[in-house]
Amino acid sequence: MAHVPVLKSPDELTGEARRIAEKIVDTRKSLEGPFSVWMHAPEWAERVAHLGTMVRWEGTLELRIRTLAALVVGRHFQAQYVWGIQGVIGAERNVPRSTIDAIRDERSEGIPPEDLQIVDFTRQLLRKNRIDKPLAEAVMARLGADQYVQLTTCIGYYAMLAMTVNGVELEPNPKHEALTV
Repeated sequence: MAHVPVLKSPDELTGEARRIAEKIVDTRKSLEGPFSVWMHAPEWAERVAHLGTMVRWEGTLELRIRTLAALVVGRHFQAQYVWGIQGVIGAERNVPRSTIDAIRDERSEGIPPEDLQIVDFTRQLLRKNRIDKPLAEAVMARLGADQYVQLTTCIGYYAMLAMTVNGVELEPNPKHEALTV
């Protein structure tokens, strides 16, 4: 059970909070997930929604790369909600099941080299708070400065999301794959 009430509809809110919730529902179709608790701080929810739109759907960084990073973040923080939804998105974005399983099991075997580069980059940033120079240079050569920054921001966004869902003990969607920890 979540540590704070889970808000499922703009109808549960009034005034400016309700307007913000309605705007979020218009773009995301629901208050599902972290927005169901972020709405207790409506201005924060609105600002996070704006950043989330940029991270999730806009920008030039390949969507598949974003998904790989989000899977690693979900696994790193043992964030059930993040893991479950990213597994669904990963399948939609042609991330091989063997790659998802390897990330879940915290191993590298079976991950294609291009994907492994992103997985290793994300793991290093989360585990060491830095990227080793050879890997940083390789990712910079592959992505360029703009997308390199987009990738690090994506990792930070999903880390924030993971901390939120973990901090409030938000239950994952029971239809999504559970992360065994």
